[in-house]
Amino acid sequence: QLQVVEPGGGLVHSGGSLRLSCAASGFTLDYRAMGWFRQAPGKEREVVSCISISDTSTYYSNSVKGRFTISRDNGRNMVYLQMNSLQPEDTARYYCAKAYGSDCPPSSAGPSGYNYWGQGTQVTVSS
Repeated sequence: QLQVVEPGGGLVHSGGSLRLSCAASGFTLDYRAMGWFRQAPGKEREVVSCISISDTSTYYSNSVKGRFTISRDNGRNMVYLQMNSLQPEDTARYYCAKAYGSDCPPSSAGPSGYNYWGQGTQVTVSS
């Protein structure tokens, strides 16, 4: 099971920061790439970022590149998403997800490249 743990989402003003944490229970994250997705009301779920098992490869969508940083701590079985310079358009429900493989799926694969999802946490950015 994947869980998004606190401190996590919440309400923040434009320009602010939040750090999302994702904890795995019942299995280790060592052998799979991990991703963060978000879904705003009325929109499709989109991949925000992904990190491979060995941290050698990361992916960021153009909309968050330079503002968000993904990281993982395999020893703690945790994945993080540091979000800086948040904007109202970042408002969405954020999900962590475990990829099928050790490398990040192509961004074009979208959610189909992942087979295990957390329950999500709401991030709201006010202007």
